[in-house]
Amino acid sequence: MNQPRTFNIRTIMSSLFCALMITPVSTHISATENFRMSTLGPGTTPYMVMSNFASTINKQLPQYHITVNATGAATKHVLNTAKGKTDYYMTSPTLHHLMSNQLAMYKKIKNVKTLSENLRAVFNFPMGLYQSVVYADSGIHSMSDIKGKRVFAGPPGGVARRTVETMINAVTGLKAGKDYTSVKLGWDSASQAFQDKNIDVYFNPTNAPSPTISQIALTNKVRFLGIPKQDIENNDIIKKLIAKPGYKMTSLAADAYGANQVNEHPVYTIGVTVGIATNAKTSKETIYHMTKAFWENIEQQAIHSPWLRSINLDSAFEDMNMPLHQGAQRYYQEIGLLK
Repeated sequence: MNQPRTFNIRTIMSSLFCALMITPVSTHISATENFRMSTLGPGTTPYMVMSNFASTINKQLPQYHITVNATGAATKHVLNTAKGKTDYYMTSPTLHHLMSNQLAMYKKIKNVKTLSENLRAVFNFPMGLYQSVVYADSGIHSMSDIKGKRVFAGPPGGVARRTVETMINAVTGLKAGKDYTSVKLGWDSASQAFQDKNIDVYFNPTNAPSPTISQIALTNKVRFLGIPKQDIENNDIIKKLIAKPGYKMTSLAADAYGANQVNEHPVYTIGVTVGIATNAKTSKETIYHMTKAFWENIEQQAIHSPWLRSINLDSAFEDMNMPLHQGAQRYYQEIGLLK
């Protein structure tokens, strides 16, 4: 009668190890490279464009994955990208001008000029225009009526806040913190606070019609405040403001938000150009493939997302005042946009 065989566990494990060592691995395992992108909060054009950029890359290029951070101010995002802590950020010609010349909020940062040299552009796009919305029954008919009110001008420390407060002061002489309350909130929380009527005036630099403001205008009559026409021609502060890199005078149509918009005439305000930028050390190959994937898919996506129709190659270099990343440059040369 045969005796049952006994097995030594060490012998089994040793055999398995040897088998693994000599057996060729047929399954290819590819690692996903992760990237971080910082932008403004939901409801803003930069958030929508950059979220679309990230989702396109994540879908079309599985070897890459971009995570979007929509908290904090752009003024800090740029520093993090320059230091290599973030891979992409929302840039603007004005923001880069301030940083590379050590002005305004960057004045006390000793090495900021050197840090600015680490940054490279991928493309620019129209951010839209500074829209100032109030509820039609608020009693606020012009910027002069802002006195004593609660105003969201933008997140603390951001360029938007600085621009709006300058614009209000230029038109009315009113000063933030003295003549009105400049509410300290982020983009997302400010939108909700306005909907809850805890804010009287809500500013948002975005394309029109903005999904966030459109949602409010569906069930509420709204009014948009603007810059009086005489100030465009005669106000030195306004003229200086729109002379900044990436700024221009534009207007919001009286019917931009449908029947619940009570404006009878176009509203004059400031338009802005922004963009997506990265660190100069980011791989040329990576930026090339991401830039190519974004532009090759945007036309199809614009069919279902009308707001994307204003994002096109015609404005990719508009107001650009920083060097292009070499990977992006390769793509634009490939399609004949650059020589």
